[in-house]
Amino acid sequence: MSDIAIRVENLSKVYKLYDKPIDRMKESLSLTKRKYSREHYALKDITFSVNKGEILGIIGVNGSGKSTLLKIITGVLSASSGDVMVNGIVSALLELGAGFNQEYTGMENIYLNGTMLGISREEIELRIPDILQFADIGEFIHQPVKTYSSGMFARLAFSVAISSNPNILIVDEVLAVGDTKFQVKCLEKIKQLQSEGTTILYVSHDIYSMRNFCNRVMWLNKGQFKMIGQAEDIIQKYKASLMDNTILTSQKDINSDIINIKNIYLNGRAEFNQNFVTGDELSIKIEYDLFEKINKLVIGIAILDIEGKYVSGVNTKVDKFEFDVDINNTNKVELLYPNLTLLPNTYYIRIAIFEANGITILEEKKIAFELNVISQEYLGEGYALFERKWRVY
Repeated sequence: MSDIAIRVENLSKVYKLYDKPIDRMKESLSLTKRKYSREHYALKDITFSVNKGEILGIIGVNGSGKSTLLKIITGVLSASSGDVMVNGIVSALLELGAGFNQEYTGMENIYLNGTMLGISREEIELRIPDILQFADIGEFIHQPVKTYSSGMFARLAFSVAISSNPNILIVDEVLAVGDTKFQVKCLEKIKQLQSEGTTILYVSHDIYSMRNFCNRVMWLNKGQFKMIGQAEDIIQKYKASLMDNTILTSQKDINSDIINIKNIYLNGRAEFNQNFVTGDELSIKIEYDLFEKINKLVIGIAILDIEGKYVSGVNTKVDKFEFDVDINNTNKVELLYPNLTLLPNTYYIRIAIFEANGITILEEKKIAFELNVISQEYLGEGYALFERKWRVY
């Protein structure tokens, strides 16, 4: 037991849902104990443990119960059933602004949070220089936090959280709002804390950082435990599930009787999962058939991140690429990227064929391929590299 930092057994959180506000009163006053509500499980029978000094990533789509689980572990919410054992001092970064008084200044909130953690005023004052140095928000520390940007809020919240020297640090998406430089700074600090024996629960949609950052990953789905294991293994299965679900959704969205995209090739291969190196050539070939006479078409190709956000989107109309279409034969179009400047991450390709104005979609493949862009060295931050030159002047 001494090697376990967190143990969760058969944990459930259930909410009562009412169709109308008055139903809540009817149920509480009913002499026959009639139910006017239905149960919704935010979490159901969750069991897992985290070892001391381990970084456990938690993944799952929105609504899977990740935040609810963290709130129960930190004591913000109570469980409906089950047990939670926490061995050590916990510091948590949950929703942005949680534990902060919006009317107080940043400095006043440092004292407030320290008091809530049971730290004496004298000890808080000893820690303030380190907090201010790490947060690096300058004179804004004396302004009400309600005037802060989300990035400044994240800086102060993280700095306060780590100042308590916690045994367990819980981070729930809050770092996503900070600037890239500060995110790197935070991740380096978290790595340092882990090397010193701190246990970390880490929730993020950034699968690339989770893959390189976490010892193990747990996957939650619709409030239920899906699986837990080595980070790479769980992430690959999670990505495959996301891609499968998106393909099914795509097929339901568009059922064209005018055009059919019959084949898609990346660098001449029709494999759904391929690895690329930053700087490689990328060829996207599309083969499609027409079932009705159409004079002109617009073909669009987009590259998306794991959450479906656009990284790049181009089409033949914008690029002024004119091409003929043939109702009697298979049509073939290729988009060539001579130098794939994407930085390491996982990306998906969306292909759509529009009518001549580029407004109405006639055929679409939302997720056709998974591109795993890799590199043997650190190249930079963000999604892509841009052509550049350095000089002294």
